[in-house]
Amino acid sequence: MVVSYTQEHVYRHPWHRVTAAAWRKFTESAASSPSPLSHILDVHTLSRRVDAQSGHIHAVRAIAGRAPPLPLLLRGLVAAAGGGGDAVVLCVEHTAVDAARRDMRVVSRNANLRGLVHVEEACSYRPHPENPDEWTIFRQETSIRCAPLAAVANRVAEMVERRCAEKFVENASKGREVVETICERLAIADQ
Repeated sequence: MVVSYTQEHVYRHPWHRVTAAAWRKFTESAASSPSPLSHILDVHTLSRRVDAQSGHIHAVRAIAGRAPPLPLLLRGLVAAAGGGGDAVVLCVEHTAVDAARRDMRVVSRNANLRGLVHVEEACSYRPHPENPDEWTIFRQETSIRCAPLAAVANRVAEMVERRCAEKFVENASKGREVVETICERLAIADQ
């Protein structure tokens, strides 16, 4: 199943100001207290370049963020998928800017936990058609696709099997200790 939605927002600011703010949103929001983006843990620019012929800017950033609190079963699935207890979602963001046309596009995808959920977000920043010199229209399209039910069932089965095996090893060790203790007591009694 895929869940998709689209949102639009009109910034009553010119395109150059809005896009400059978009570039800075992670670093400058972190400086405010409390930060509205406190779920963002880290942002790194992996690459950036300017195309000499077109003048377009291309950048790739890695973004690490805290996943929202999950129901208990999903926490187990995330842990089984390598996400750990407190799930950290890693995303890769590709940005392309055509300053001459006043067009900025940002596409983000999660890089981990894709066996459970795949999220893709495509955003665009363009001058508003009714007031292009003063307003900017922001459009965000998001699609969220969960793993097929069979894959989720397999993950649950793997998680249960692994947890049972861990518990079995733990309990077997305790059992050996108890047997050893009893043997020592019997040895003392035989003397």
